Amino acid sequence: MLALTSIWTTILLAAAVALAPMAIDMYLPAFPQIGSDFGANTAQVQLTLSIYIAGFAFAQLICGPLADRFGRKPIMIGGMLIFALASIGCALATNIETLQLFRFLQALGGSAGPVLARAIVRDVYTPREAAKILAMLAGMMALAPAIAPTLGGFIVAIFDWHWIFIVMAAYALIMVAVIAFGIPEPLRPENRQPFRMCSLLRNYRLVSTDPTFIGYALTSAAVYGGLFAYLSGSAFVLIEVLGVAPEHFGLYNAVTAAGYLVGNVASIRLTSRYTPDQILRYGLLCGLVSGAIMAALAYSQLYSPWAVVLPQAAVMASLGMILPQSMAGALANFPKMAGSASALLGFTQMAAAATAGALVGHLHDGTPLVMATIITACAALALFAYLFLVQRYPAQDFEAQGAKS
Repeated sequence: MLALTSIWTTILLAAAVALAPMAIDMYLPAFPQIGSDFGANTAQVQLTLSIYIAGFAFAQLICGPLADRFGRKPIMIGGMLIFALASIGCALATNIETLQLFRFLQALGGSAGPVLARAIVRDVYTPREAAKILAMLAGMMALAPAIAPTLGGFIVAIFDWHWIFIVMAAYALIMVAVIAFGIPEPLRPENRQPFRMCSLLRNYRLVSTDPTFIGYALTSAAVYGGLFAYLSGSAFVLIEVLGVAPEHFGLYNAVTAAGYLVGNVASIRLTSRYTPDQILRYGLLCGLVSGAIMAALAYSQLYSPWAVVLPQAAVMASLGMILPQSMAGALANFPKMAGSASALLGFTQMAAAATAGALVGHLHDGTPLVMATIITACAALALFAYLFLVQRYPAQDFEAQGAKS
């Protein structure tokens, strides 16, 4: 077993969290092929993504409290097994409705990775340390959206989209073995919470009425909405509208993932000079300006893959600065309810993501304008939440160095 504070444990947690972006990003190049195979339109294919996000959101509300009661490892292992079985179901689907159903089941299992990885970080580290570890974890996880669409594009070009889900299933089964034998249980017995409806509702009431949590969670959720607006629309915009080959789609996504990595590294390096909330503010301003540039280019009808990808890379850089700080801030006040707080944070993020993704699917007009406008609107909402909530109720113990859960 590895030590919980080991860099290898952080890498394993990043690999577990990467299952979620893999389930989203890897099959994006297959959207046109799936639509063609099943005779489905753009909105129906995009719904397979929105259904996954919605299932992911609701599953977290149960996954977090279960982990607070029974421990992190058994819930994470069970989730990975469900994800693997549902992935096989996706591969065997014969119509768009069956694929949508198994995508929902896939989300139920996939929610365990991100929720419990965040909770484990909060179990082990103080809030200020957690911001740095979450940034490191996110930096390593940024490899997933860089590699997954490229791999998915080549799978589609060489085989077909069914094999994408077979690869997902294999990855999940490998993670089951790694988690089972690689890391110890981080939740101490005295910190376990009873899994009763009254306790669950009480915990969620305490978390959801905390003004600090609300501010950071809404900021994080808004930028997540912008991210998923891009993920929902990018395949149709780049492949169908702008003529990018499916096998090259992942290369453009690698540019946006590189942007995220740059922002993430900047976030880690800036922690020695600036407070987490200062880094958060700089990231939000960067995201709003970058989104506005993309929208202005689309409005001017400058239709080119780079007119979409380069501004999105800058938006992703802003996310690399925003997400670690906002997640650590949202969890800061809840050392003994990290699972529930992480679950509610994930729910708000995914609810915003599902809404933004559905809007892109239904409003898509054959140009990049709808996607770019929604990305910019989400960045503006995130800055609004920061100015009127986070600045008023900052996470006071970001500076604490010695507190333990």
